[in-house]
Amino acid sequence: MQHASGSGWQITTDTSGPMMIALYVRDAAGLNGVGRPVLSHAAPKIRPADHTHLTSDVGGLSALKTEWEAWWEQLVKAHPHMAPELSPPGFEAFGNSPALQRLLHAHFGAALTWARERRSEYAELEAERVATGTDQLLGEMVDDRLMEVGRNSRDFTLTIIELPLDEQRAWYLEPDKIIMSQELMGQPELFRSYVQPVLEILV
Repeated sequence: MQHASGSGWQITTDTSGPMMIALYVRDAAGLNGVGRPVLSHAAPKIRPADHTHLTSDVGGLSALKTEWEAWWEQLVKAHPHMAPELSPPGFEAFGNSPALQRLLHAHFGAALTWARERRSEYAELEAERVATGTDQLLGEMVDDRLMEVGRNSRDFTLTIIELPLDEQRAWYLEPDKIIMSQELMGQPELFRSYVQPVLEILV
């Protein structure tokens, strides 16, 4: 986790293990075009499988889509906390989402391993940013904006959730959250093109 802050403002950049697990489950189930916002596939790619046999008697694919979207919405709202609780082997918190519960039973071990590997890659990425000074980019962008407007910043907090996604872009979640590919900050011009408009609204 990294913080950039100044008088009355704070920007937090971090990843999310529970969201990584949710992305793994989404891609393993071949759920395309689900969730708000609709994020690109996870990277490295997760091979989808047919889960008709698992979910056919609990509403099938359409139930799974609805249940996954409700879970994703909870994760986004609750970040950085985990809600609902991912507690194997029963996944009791998913009692009202039987199709999703079955998928968690089937994939949790693989999803957890995948998410742990991505987390350790993210830790390396953060260390690299500190070493190269890339971690200063957000603070510099706020300073530039403050010089532009010629006043102190309005109070604001911004949370940037970085995830292993195969598309180099960001998705804006109003009013104070952005989801972005964790590789995006490594491309400063592209990164600025997504974050600058948000800072112009907030600062």
